[in-house]
Amino acid sequence: MKLKRNWTLGIMSTVLVFILAACGGDSTPTSPPASQANPVSPTVAAQPATSAPTDAPEATLASEATVTATATNAPPAEVASKAPPEGKGVVRQDSVAEGSNVNGPLVVADPGFRQELRSSGIRTGGWETDFSFHTVPYDSILSGGPPRDGIPPIDNPTFVEIKDADEWLEALEPVISFELNGDARAYPLQILMWHEIVNDTVGGTPVSVTFCPLCNSAIVCDRNFNDLVLTFGTSGMLRNSDLIMWDRQTETWWQQLTGEGIIGQLAGHKLTFIPAQIISWQDFKSANPAGQVLSRDTGLGRRYGQNPYAGYDRVDNPPFLFDGVTDGRLLPKERVVTVTIGDVEAAFPFSVLAKEGTVNYNVGGTDLAVFFKPGTRSALDSGNIADSNKIGAAGLFEATLDGTKHTFKNEGDKIVDSETGSVWSIQGEAVEGPLAGKKLTPVVHTNSFWFAVAAFKPETKIYQGK
Repeated sequence: MKLKRNWTLGIMSTVLVFILAACGGDSTPTSPPASQANPVSPTVAAQPATSAPTDAPEATLASEATVTATATNAPPAEVASKAPPEGKGVVRQDSVAEGSNVNGPLVVADPGFRQELRSSGIRTGGWETDFSFHTVPYDSILSGGPPRDGIPPIDNPTFVEIKDADEWLEALEPVISFELNGDARAYPLQILMWHEIVNDTVGGTPVSVTFCPLCNSAIVCDRNFNDLVLTFGTSGMLRNSDLIMWDRQTETWWQQLTGEGIIGQLAGHKLTFIPAQIISWQDFKSANPAGQVLSRDTGLGRRYGQNPYAGYDRVDNPPFLFDGVTDGRLLPKERVVTVTIGDVEAAFPFSVLAKEGTVNYNVGGTDLAVFFKPGTRSALDSGNIADSNKIGAAGLFEATLDGTKHTFKNEGDKIVDSETGSVWSIQGEAVEGPLAGKKLTPVVHTNSFWFAVAAFKPETKIYQGK
């Protein structure tokens, strides 16, 4: 159902206090009451969407699914991309021709952008963004409350060793984990939720590690963009409840969940994502004893370890500052692992993964293995993250290793492959058996709430279980 804009504006004053306490200012914030974190009755979100993609699977919750999917299933039918509205967001074909300036805009300038901006209420003072270029309607953007970089990114991160982080990280706390060129890093969500962006260099590659608490989406992107090295900040704006970033080099606005430049000089371009997972601290340090961990010594004085969004992740609770359509095929805050290969988008609900443990599936012609491990805590449940509910962790990998396709299954609490009987970790590494030491190739995926995936990619197919 459509959550009305007047509802959003009506609670903005209450919400503003909440967000500013969570994310900005020099004062020491306190956790808001659950009534503020969940301003709408949960019964609203449980209703099915008024319209659903006609080519989607049956519009049932995952727990009611009867569709069987195995490694031999044909992939979902490919979906044709939607054209942008006429007169705005139109891709300029000449701009992507060989030898063209790929740092320039990929869209046609909108001659009516000033009127649209005025109608939207977006404040452009102080911005050097070229607002004539945009791929989304300006009235789809809402203020999140804090000003530009009011949620301060971490630009000069420091790191500590495993033994030092053990002093303040509980074993099952969630961290963003990835490795580049042998450099393994962990970014605790207890820090990221207060800053949302870390501009870093890992394995010699400039990267941005991002986390949007309202969507529960962790995205890592390459900051190299043709002849530029971008650094990102928080715009203070949201679209579909998702963080809109901005880069300091061109002041283009970027959608965190999709990596698309939506406003400005680089509108229409996309960032390159790097595979990353949300896993437990325990799993990270077990696999990476020499790994590095983002330090809480940020110089910004936040209450790391506390969750300012206490109670936010109730599965049936409508999203916050969301003005879109909720897709009733799943509850709004069902956690999903989503992958896009070619034109095919597929989502694997945590509720299904928790029952099956391991899923073998073909998406867009690529054989994939989806791993699930119980235990990892939510970052958005209790006011103290170390006490939050256990929601588990997932990983997504290519099922083919050294030219051989593998099929995975659960034997008790272990993930094994049928071909060799090797035991595999949640990070896709064989830890026992003939393949010990081998690693599956990680696949870029999104770990987020369903409502955000459905808002940005409504054609997404849902894996409904065996």
